[in-house]
Amino acid sequence: MSRTAFAAALMVGSIAGPAFAADETVVVEGNHRVDSATIRSYFVGGDTNEAIKKLYGTGYFSDVEVSHRGSALVVRVVENSTVINHVVFVGNSKVKSEDLQKEIQLKNRGAYSQAVADADVARILDIYRRSGHNAAKVTVRTVSTPQGSVDVVFDITEGDKTGVKQIHFVGNHAYSEGKLKGLMETTEMNYLSFFKTSDVYDPDRLAKDAEAIRRYYLKNGYADFRVVGVDPVYDPAAGGYIVTITVEEGPVYRVGSVNIQSHIPGVSDPALKSALDIHAGEIYNGDAVQKSETRLTKEVQKLGYAFSQVRVQGDKDPATRTVTITFNVEEGPRVYIERINIRGNTATRDYVIRREFDIGEGDAYNKVLIDKAERRLNGLGYFKKVKISNEQGSTADRVIVDVDVEEQSTGSFSISGGYSTVEGFIAQVSVTQSNFLGRGEFVRASVSAGQYASGVELNYTEPFFLDNRMAAGFDLYSKISQASYFSYYSNWVTGGTLRLGIPLTDELTIAPRYTLYNSRLTIPNTSTQPYNDCSYPQWFTPPYNGTAVTWANSCLTNGEASLALKQAQGDWVTSMIGYTLVYNNIDNPKNPQSGVHAELKQDLAGLGGYSDFLRTTVDLRGYQGLYFDDVVGIAHLQAGDLLQIGKNELHVTDNFNLGPSLVRGFAPGGIGPRDITNSTSNNNGNALGGTEYWGASVETQFPIPYLPKDIGLKGAVFFDAGSLWGYKGETNFGTYLGYSAAQATAPGACAYMVTHYPNGSAKQSYDPTVGLPVTQLPCIDVGSNNMIVRSSAGLGLIWNSPMGPIRFNYAFVLSKSQYDIEQQFSFSGGTTF
Repeated sequence: MSRTAFAAALMVGSIAGPAFAADETVVVEGNHRVDSATIRSYFVGGDTNEAIKKLYGTGYFSDVEVSHRGSALVVRVVENSTVINHVVFVGNSKVKSEDLQKEIQLKNRGAYSQAVADADVARILDIYRRSGHNAAKVTVRTVSTPQGSVDVVFDITEGDKTGVKQIHFVGNHAYSEGKLKGLMETTEMNYLSFFKTSDVYDPDRLAKDAEAIRRYYLKNGYADFRVVGVDPVYDPAAGGYIVTITVEEGPVYRVGSVNIQSHIPGVSDPALKSALDIHAGEIYNGDAVQKSETRLTKEVQKLGYAFSQVRVQGDKDPATRTVTITFNVEEGPRVYIERINIRGNTATRDYVIRREFDIGEGDAYNKVLIDKAERRLNGLGYFKKVKISNEQGSTADRVIVDVDVEEQSTGSFSISGGYSTVEGFIAQVSVTQSNFLGRGEFVRASVSAGQYASGVELNYTEPFFLDNRMAAGFDLYSKISQASYFSYYSNWVTGGTLRLGIPLTDELTIAPRYTLYNSRLTIPNTSTQPYNDCSYPQWFTPPYNGTAVTWANSCLTNGEASLALKQAQGDWVTSMIGYTLVYNNIDNPKNPQSGVHAELKQDLAGLGGYSDFLRTTVDLRGYQGLYFDDVVGIAHLQAGDLLQIGKNELHVTDNFNLGPSLVRGFAPGGIGPRDITNSTSNNNGNALGGTEYWGASVETQFPIPYLPKDIGLKGAVFFDAGSLWGYKGETNFGTYLGYSAAQATAPGACAYMVTHYPNGSAKQSYDPTVGLPVTQLPCIDVGSNNMIVRSSAGLGLIWNSPMGPIRFNYAFVLSKSQYDIEQQFSFSGGTTF
């Protein structure tokens, strides 16, 4: 019947003529579910026969007739009578049913059409291919209901994910295939595919990868570079995609000259020079050109020219391989932003998106600032995709800005564990939300428990405090570091910090803060950690049963905490203000290849509490890619100074206590001042710390040959040097042991206190057979309190594994002070699951 009607309709159409005028009246009859305007749109201004074919192709009509009634064209339709009760998906777990429902045409209570159902099958298969399941299979069937309608069932067999087996580059000469693969988010399948999803075929991700490669070449002088094509081919035999990326590199260009041409009266070129981020003689850098364009736009607008715009003109000279860059500053068209529409933000609130714009509704339209807002939104991490487009406003001088976003998960729950030679075994549970309640706030809570350290912490950050581009937040914490082989005391620190983060430029930030914390220092005295049994003898402390005290059975031979540590026991409240000044222009925070990260920190304690000091530290790291592919040189400089400024003396816990963080090859707390009074005892845990230090290191990181780069293994060679000195605490602890001030400070007081109790009676202090002390002496000797350079050289193995970063170091100490403690091997690593 349908074929007969279709043939008849074609005959009528041919009689009626192949086309008709756009203004001819079209009358639609017989439709109940499909809107008349929709049917009419197929005929107005088009070919009649083609319109009939297209209507049948929709699957919604069993009959279409066309005739003339006077000057009108009459389209009479008969709709399919089968009504859909429910649309059901069976077998899907990788893609949610609600996501599939958004993509298909068949809907609940709509008309069923086999042609539309077949088209929906193709749509579902396309969704699975884009999510990396090229082997997915989809069939459709109908199930009749007692009411005469049908349930439409899509049976889905998802199959295993389809990955990228190989990535090849064609036309690359300047950079190796491994280097370019390292710039991509997409990776190749290997034995780590169980842990990762980056090897799943994703056309959108490949498009981002192509753009990342293009920007990298432009950043490094290849002004002619272009990606000719990205060709993914599914290979059933290989079980995945073979991706071929073809590029044209061209030569390296330098900047011939940089000019600013202002076409706005009153805006002079020299006044804008300071905004430039690129200069003559440098290698052409596309990123620097873009930054300069943005800065110039802002500078001109600050001068009151709201409609100004900056256009970049690059004139390449292939003969000299130079680019003449001209920034044209001119008055733009007087177009205003009528409205900013935000669509797709199901979780993020509108104002979180709007505040990333430097312009708003009613302001002069400026494409440079719109593009900057798009880059900012993409960098937030809240959205999978951000696209900003324009449409005509209500008048010719009005434009509507449309912001389309696609939300992604911003919360995480992680259980992590690891081990290091400093902290031992440790486990941590944390909950993080970087877009809390859709307000763009960062919240993190964590609980950790370990062999030598444990604690709880809560962090909160509001990135736009008081509606300004200024971060504000707080940190609350309670952490305890347990006594260990390298430290004979436990330190429980409880406190909080209030902080701000104020960007001064794109690279420079200042972060003022106020910190208040209580430090409780205790010395354990147990059978496994008898670090205080000279002061408080226990059942396990020799001598036993009245045996004579000798050095061999004294309290000194099982490890005894320094009197400097014992005197520091108790609670110490510290109240301080400070700031951190950060300069950061590194290219990639996760895997730096170039740039500098520098920090200056200062803290002033003395606003109440029991500490009065000024602490200053400087830390500078520079990264530079070397001549060989993927080889990075790293230089690290650090220094610190601690100055007592008030009546309260410095506490041991205030001092800098350093080891492998300064020079690898040394134990934690293994560098610098140490109590060596009991030279025959184990003084590993009696580090006292110092008030001044410096350190310098150079390191070269390189890929491991013949291993796939996405495994994440790198080697390193390093050389470290540094020193820690300046212990300024007490060395005479007579008053702490109960002696009077007169006894403790009299000439020869240390010798007197060795042989006499505070009441003046004589005491046994030495084993007469060997001449060694049998009890703790009242005055301490501080060793390694000097500026001798400690140095080491070594090898490292770095693995950015799917389970977390892991690093092994083996260092050979080249120079040290006499009482420093070595630890050649160090290891740190962890996992999140």
